[in-house]
Amino acid sequence: MLALSRKEPDKVPIYELLVNPPIIRKIIGRDSLPDLVDYLDMDGLTAGEDVRMKQISSGIYQDEWGISYKVGSGEVTYPIKGPVRTRSDLEKIKRPDPDADYRLGTLRSYVKRFGGRRAVVFLGHDSFEFSHYLTGGLDKLLPLYYREPELAHDLAQVVSDYKVRVMERAAEEGADVLLTGDDYASNSGPLMSPKHFREFILPYLSRAIEVARRKDVPFIKHTDGNIWSILHILVDAGIDALHPIEPHAGMDIGEVKKRFGDRICLVGNIDCTALLPHGTKAEVEEAVKETIAKASPGGGHIISSSNSIHPGVDPRNFKVMVESTRRYGVYPLDESFVATYDKRDYMNRYRLGWTPAR
Repeated sequence: MLALSRKEPDKVPIYELLVNPPIIRKIIGRDSLPDLVDYLDMDGLTAGEDVRMKQISSGIYQDEWGISYKVGSGEVTYPIKGPVRTRSDLEKIKRPDPDADYRLGTLRSYVKRFGGRRAVVFLGHDSFEFSHYLTGGLDKLLPLYYREPELAHDLAQVVSDYKVRVMERAAEEGADVLLTGDDYASNSGPLMSPKHFREFILPYLSRAIEVARRKDVPFIKHTDGNIWSILHILVDAGIDALHPIEPHAGMDIGEVKKRFGDRICLVGNIDCTALLPHGTKAEVEEAVKETIAKASPGGGHIISSSNSIHPGVDPRNFKVMVESTRRYGVYPLDESFVATYDKRDYMNRYRLGWTPAR
C-alpha cells in the first residue's frame, strides 16, 4: 500500500494480476491461489467477480449476460460470441444483478484470510472489454464508433452501470485496491485513435476511478500493449498505478518512471512472452535486477510480470523472479547497484528475432 501511494516501503512488493491454474498446481500440487501466495510470500493477490456459467455444448459456456466462452489450452477461457448486434438486442438483453450475494464470495474469503496482511486487489472493468464481448469481438464494436456512436455509448453505459456497482460493493466488502482489466492496445499501439479513446473509453474509465476515490482505495489501471500515445490521458484521468507496462510492446519502465513516476506507481514488468517461458535462471535474475534499478528507486514500484503467469511460463522462472525480488529489492537500494543496472536493456535480444533453443 505504501508503494501504491508512491512511497518507499521496506522492500519492493511482489504481486501478480493472474496466475493460471496449471502453474499453481505445478508449484504447490493443488489449485489454490491463496495457498500459492502464502507459499511464495507474495504481497497481494487478485479476486475477480464470481459469475455463474452454464454449459451449452462441449467446451462452450455461457455467462449471465449471454456471452459465450470457450475453454482453450491451458484452461484459459475466452469469449467467442456476444448477444448484441443491434439496438433492439441491447434493449432486450437480460442484465445481471450486480447486488447478487454470490457475486463477491471469492473476495470475501480472501479478505477474511489475508485482511491487513496481504493486499486484496479486486479485478473489475470499466466498459471497453465487456462491450466487445457483448458485440462478439473488436471487429463488431469498433465500427460502431463511426457508424452508430450513440449505440456504442449506450452499450458502454449499460456495462459501466453494472461494473461500477460491483466495484462499489467490492470496496465495501474490504478490497484494498480496485483494478480494471480492460486492454486498450496491441504491441503496435492503441486499438483506437486518441480522439476515440477520449470519446468512447475515458468517460467510463473515469467513473471507475471515481468509485475508488469515493471509497478511499487506490486504483490500478491494467492495459497491455504500446500505450505511449494515450498514457498521458490515463495519468491525467487520475489512476494511482499502471500495470503491466509491457516491454515486448515497447514500454520501457525506466522511461515511464522518468515521465510519470511522480504521479503514479508502476506495477511491472518482467517479460512473460519470452523471458519467463524460455529464459535461464540467470537471465531472469538479471532482468529482475534491471527492473528494480529502473523503477524502484524512491518507491512507487511493485514487481510483476508483463501480463500474467500464464500456462506458457516456466514455473521455475516464476519462482526465480519472486526470490530475486526478495534478494535485490531491499530498501535502501544500493546506489552502485542502481547505477550498474538502470541503463541495461534485457529485452533487446528478444526484439532482434530471438528464438528459444530447441
